[in-house]
Amino acid sequence: QVQVVESGGGSVQPGGSLRLSCAASGRIFVIGVMGWYRQAAGKERELVSSIFSGGSTNYADSVKGRFTISRDNAKNTIYLQMNSLKPEDTAVYYCSADHKSTLYSTYQEYWGKGTLVTVSS
Repeated sequence: QVQVVESGGGSVQPGGSLRLSCAASGRIFVIGVMGWYRQAAGKERELVSSIFSGGSTNYADSVKGRFTISRDNAKNTIYLQMNSLKPEDTAVYYCSADHKSTLYSTYQEYWGKGTLVTVSS
């Protein structure tokens, strides 16, 4: 079993910064892509950013130039540095990790419980 735990959420004023962390732990064989999603009140969950084990990244247009995703493969951990935060960034941020339990198995996606980010003056 794999556990995914997010941390680092909180409240910040517009223009401020926060850094989220997400660690995968448990009986890990191979972690593939990891990503950050967010869900604002009354809206659907959306992809914020993702990163592959080799370092390739993707960003939603709404966060390009403001958010930076990074990864520590040795720790099975990813980070999301969020700068120039806007009220519209307010949401619960979820982390996902794709895990393969054997060499020949397919990837399964695991989710954390989320961490709340509130951007307000």
